[in-house]
Amino acid sequence: MVKNLMIWLIIAVVFMSIFQNFNSYDGNIHRIDYSTFLSEVNKNKIREVRINGHEINFIKKNNNKYKTYMPINDFKLLDTLILKHIRVIGEAPPEPSLITSIFISWFPMFLLIGVWIFFMRQMHIGGGKGAMSFGKSKARMLSENEIKTTFSDVAGCDEAKEEVRELIEYLKEPSRFQKLGGKIPKGILMVGPPGTGKTLLAKAIAGEAKVPFFTISGSDFVEMFVGVGASRVRDMFEHSRKSAPCIMFIDEIDAVGRQRGTGVGGGHDEREQTLNQMLVEMDGFEGNEGIILIAATNRPDVLDPALLRPGRFDRQIIVALPDIKGRNQILKVHMSKVPLDKDVNSMVIARGTPGFSGADLANLVNEAALFAARISRHTVSMSEFEQAKDKIIMGSERRSMVMSELQKQITAYHESGHVIVGRSVPDHDPAHKVTIIPRGRALGVTVFLPEEDLISVSRRKLESQISTLYGGRLAEEIIYGVENISTGSFNDIKVATTLARNMVTQWGFSEKLGPLLYTEDEDEIFLGRSVSKAKHMSDETAKIIDEEVRQLINVNYQRAKNILNNNMDILHAMKDALIKYETIDSSQIDDLMARKKVRDPVNWIDHASVN
Repeated sequence: MVKNLMIWLIIAVVFMSIFQNFNSYDGNIHRIDYSTFLSEVNKNKIREVRINGHEINFIKKNNNKYKTYMPINDFKLLDTLILKHIRVIGEAPPEPSLITSIFISWFPMFLLIGVWIFFMRQMHIGGGKGAMSFGKSKARMLSENEIKTTFSDVAGCDEAKEEVRELIEYLKEPSRFQKLGGKIPKGILMVGPPGTGKTLLAKAIAGEAKVPFFTISGSDFVEMFVGVGASRVRDMFEHSRKSAPCIMFIDEIDAVGRQRGTGVGGGHDEREQTLNQMLVEMDGFEGNEGIILIAATNRPDVLDPALLRPGRFDRQIIVALPDIKGRNQILKVHMSKVPLDKDVNSMVIARGTPGFSGADLANLVNEAALFAARISRHTVSMSEFEQAKDKIIMGSERRSMVMSELQKQITAYHESGHVIVGRSVPDHDPAHKVTIIPRGRALGVTVFLPEEDLISVSRRKLESQISTLYGGRLAEEIIYGVENISTGSFNDIKVATTLARNMVTQWGFSEKLGPLLYTEDEDEIFLGRSVSKAKHMSDETAKIIDEEVRQLINVNYQRAKNILNNNMDILHAMKDALIKYETIDSSQIDDLMARKKVRDPVNWIDHASVN
């Protein structure tokens, strides 16, 4: 408002100046130079002269009007005009109007008042948007009419939805719980991997309960100024009490709720002061106030224990990756927003996307729609969904990358080695697709998809994975010799070594060492704790661990080598098929492993859908 007032004042001054200029302008007046004016005076051609400072307006005897300007004060001009019997009229400068005079005299005061009002308003602006509102909460409030998300928009987490249904019933009818002495949990902590729908579920709770929804990120509390975060916490809880019943949602709470006493900041750290204030505020409101605090994180292990005790975040809700049924439901939600071809089967896509989160599946549908738009299709078919799935799993194709024939053959043998070993060892996931088209940072990719969602993994399956990982390197070694092995096995060796070490040190798969934990949390994120961490393993034990890891690798390395040596004809045939088709699917792999003629590739049909 103040800004608009200042703009209108400036516009008024400009228009007044323009009006005055136009008012003083006469189109019949001609301008001449001062020397010509003096010449006309001497020739007795001027009848009347009006002098206004240095400005001279005169009328000639032919009634034409002229104007000139005196360059300097000419004191002899008046005597000359009188001697020539020319009528001389003196004029004073035009005085400004009363309004203009008041405005000019009071303009500095108006300006100071406007600046003062502007800064005062900035200090009181809510939502943390003002330049002076450091201590104001940055939480964004959505009223009950603005929230359109409901449980029908959330799929794949039926257990989590069931756990929060009583929150909705409490917000709608709190008296039913209060008359029995029951108290609704103050805080709900949603835990799960990224992209599983924690934020969407929190918004759906508010949408179902028809209550205001405050949303803020944990990083919005912390600033470089000490005390600002604590002030924002107080302001957020104060606003929520005024809007009760309501839901407060803090996303990524681990940004502000990490364990205290770690790092180098100590108790004077701004983040710790913010956390302390949050703990105090959560103790300050009762469950019957109708305020429910929901927080989301994918790192519950780093949160302070005081946050997780009863009376603060009373309940933890696990929002896990969806199973095949959940993936199918999520796909149907997102597919309802795009035109689909008749051949699209959401269950087939769900079966071929194990480990995908809700965000991954939303991205899959979007990528499929983009693929269809590129070829000007009016509907999205199964072919586009298959292309989108390959792009997400294997990366984007880099067809512009130039590979020599030798490099293509090496890559084909490498990927064939993975496939043959993977199909020959027990309990390994079936090969879904193999390609030698560069994707992402890889020259070739072999994709193994599990037939069902995995809950736990056996030792035999882990050893089969190690053998398969070394299949590519061994294929190169057998065909081209040890001296010509490429660096393409770097990631395979890294993953295999990590698996073997975890089997020995964490999962108790070593007969010599037994079922003991021989490693601490190597992903220690707290500097103060990792510095003071004691070593709980002797040098002799570390030596035994290295020997056990090496033995585990050697056994599975030799097994993979024997498998390839016994299937050299399949290795060469699969290499030839990859050179010819560049990408082969599961049905072609079945033909090759059965030593049959390879059929032409199918556009989209997933072999798993035949079952």
